Amino acid sequence: MPKLQQLFGKRLRQIRMSKKLSQVDLARITNLSSSFISTLERGVNAPSFSALEAIANALDIEVRVLFDFRPVNDAFEHLIQ
Repeated sequence: MPKLQQLFGKRLRQIRMSKKLSQVDLARITNLSSSFISTLERGVNAPSFSALEAIANALDIEVRVLFDFRPVNDAFEHLIQ
């Protein structure tokens, strides 16, 4: 698996969980399947631009936040809340 996909998946899971959403919740909001969300979070698949946009909108964040792989701390929490 490409490292970028793994980093993206880890970040997606981190943000989704901080929003207290399940994979099923996120799938429902984005009109993507929960199995697809799962493969993204495991780093198996990479999202399309339209999927990125749908996920960012559902999480109420900018797309770029999904690619900020620095550890989440107080300085960055305002970006995902």
